[in-house]
Order: sequence, then C-alpha cells, then structure tokens
Amino acid sequence: MNRRVVITGLGTVNPLAQNPVELWSRLREGVSGIGAITQFDASAFKVRFAGEVREFRPETRIDAKLAKRLDRFSQFALISALDAVTDSGLNWDAEDPQRCGVIIGSGTGGMTVFEDECVRYQQAGPSRVSPFLIPKLMSNAAPAAISIFLGLQGPALCVATACASAADAIATALDSIRLGRTDVMLAGGSEAALTPLGMAGFCSAKALSERNDNPQGACRPFDRDRDGFVLGEGAGIVVMEELEHARRRGATIYCEVLGAGQSADAHHITAPHPEGRGASQAIQQALSDARLNAEDIQYVNTHATGTPLGDEAETKAIKRVFGHHSGRCVVSSTKSMIGHLCGASGGVAAIVCALTIRDGVVHPTINYENPDPACDLDCVPNRARDLRVRYALATSFGFGGHNSCLAFGAI
Repeated sequence: MNRRVVITGLGTVNPLAQNPVELWSRLREGVSGIGAITQFDASAFKVRFAGEVREFRPETRIDAKLAKRLDRFSQFALISALDAVTDSGLNWDAEDPQRCGVIIGSGTGGMTVFEDECVRYQQAGPSRVSPFLIPKLMSNAAPAAISIFLGLQGPALCVATACASAADAIATALDSIRLGRTDVMLAGGSEAALTPLGMAGFCSAKALSERNDNPQGACRPFDRDRDGFVLGEGAGIVVMEELEHARRRGATIYCEVLGAGQSADAHHITAPHPEGRGASQAIQQALSDARLNAEDIQYVNTHATGTPLGDEAETKAIKRVFGHHSGRCVVSSTKSMIGHLCGASGGVAAIVCALTIRDGVVHPTINYENPDPACDLDCVPNRARDLRVRYALATSFGFGGHNSCLAFGAI
C-alpha cells in the first residue's frame, strides 16, 4: 500500500507572525523579524538579539489554567496545531479518532520550565520543585497536549533529531498515512530554546552571529560575510491527509507530500560534513522516494542558517545531486528573516513550500550583499521572484549529523 498524502492545513507561530497568512506576506516583502531580546536581561551576553515570538498570549486561545501547565514550546505547538486544523476545515465528529494522530519534533523540549525549576530547587530545596516539572519538561509534552485537546487516539509521537526534528516528524507522518495506519496526521515541530541558558550555550559554542549593532542584518545565508546563525523560536505544523480522504470532504489542498529522505553524516557532533556527504544523500533519497529527477525541481527551501561551514556544505550537496541543474534551480533561506527555529524549522519550511507552490512566488533571501564563490547558487537575493513551482524540496540538518529532506509537488 502506498497511498498519496496531501497538506490541507497550515499553522505557525514565529518571529514574523502568528499565522501563515501574515507570515507569507512578510516573507514575500523581505521583512525581518529579528530584534533585541526582551524576554530576559541579555546585557551580559555576547549576543543580545534573536528571533523572538512577541506578544504571544496563549490564554486568549486556550484555557488559562491549561496554558499555565504547558511550557512555552508546547503552547506554540498547541496553538499552531489548532490553527492548522481550523485552516483544514476538519470536522472531528466525522473522523475516526483512532485513525488520526500527531507527530511533533523538538530539539530541546521544555527549556523554560527546566531553568525556572533549577533555580527554585537551588534556592528553596527539592520540596519546592513544581509537580508539573516533568510533564512540562518532557519533549513529548507537545504531541501529548495536542492529542488530549483534540481527542486524537492514533499515534502521538515526538521526534528529537535537533534541527531536523520537524522534517523528520513530517516524514514519519508521511509513512504512517502511506502505509494505511492513519488517514489524518498533524505534523511539524516546536521550539522555545530562547532562554538564558539556551542562549548562553549557543554563545559559548560560537554558533551565533554577533552583529549586535545590526540585528535585522545579522542572518546572511550564502553571503561572503556571514558569521553565524540567529537563534529563533516558534512552531510550524501542517495537517496531512490521505488524498482521497481530503477529496471526499472537499478540502482545500495546498500541495502533495511526495517523498522524504534521511541520513546521518557520521562525522561530527556539531559540524557538517565538509563536502555535504550526508546532506546530498538525504536529498537524493527524497528525490528517489518522490520518483523525481533533480531536473524536475524548481525550488529548494534551504536549511541555510548563515554559518560559514553549513552554507558551503549545503551548496556542495545541492551541486553534487543537481549537477548542471543547480544553476537553473532557485533556492532561498527563510531563516534570513525569522532566524533558526531549530527543531521547528522544518515545519515552517513545509509551510513555505506549500505556499510557494500555491502562489508561484519564491520569497527572497535577505541580507545578501557580497557573493561568496563557494555558495554560488541562485538564492533569490533580497527581492521575491515570480516563478511557477511544480516541485520543491525543503532541507533540514541538525547537530549530531542528522539530515532530512522533504519533497513537495503541485496537485
């Protein structure tokens, strides 16, 4: 059994917007969502800016008591999932709950509650630690909250493959529907690692851009002067359905999920393979799974975070798989405007690919000023471009050498 799978609903919370419509409008305009950190006092930090989700008020959407019992990353996930379901037009009363599930990726889980309760423990002792520490901290809290809220009795899983988590979640959901185990899946990722300890860790790893004097110009994918990524937060979740199931209920279909590829670099815990070996393997697997050739692809939503090593390795991977077609295919980096949402980034990339295919517009890679001969791809610099896109890829790569690629197509 190999059933076709489509996307029928989109939901996101991110530094640019708290819904896909506003996100897409601002991405097309090349607007940056990066700014000074306001969630905590960052004056002592080497990097004092990030991609924050500002004015996020989950209690306006869900019961305040429930919101309080969820870490920020689970709040992002639940709100995004509810929006995706609303967008899809699903009527749960008409669905078999045992054939509906949810898979959410997250690289870190409940960082906020972890830090808060560590401080409480140190100051007041073990008896004062919250009984909700573990239920809020665990990475599977997000899919659990969604399945409980919506009454989904199918698989409720968490994927934790660092910055490939959301893409791997979508790939796993694709398999579930293809194999006939489920008819409807919510899939994507959520991350809220923008905390003092999280920021300190990334700073110490020297992974971040240090352009404190120009936050909105800090993330510079493929640019010669890129100096690191910008930490972001948020969620991106899609509703995936078996094609005929979606057609029977008259759903609006954004695109088809055609295939997925996954690999490991087996090289280094943080650095990518310098020749993009694992990345190219994942891209080729996605193409093969989708029964496409490289020449069929018009657009790649790249992982491209703006790190010196990462962008060059990804360029090599694309050129290895695409050959001469790498000069005709266009790419762009959503992260240039929202920062790196880590475990959630692949979910936002899926949303972007769906809207790109629907509207025939490729959003730009902003802050591209100085070409780098080592990253000589057409990255749609600084201005959106009208382009009919029938087939698109989205790449996601994570610490640990995790590589994931998704293939999407018009329907």
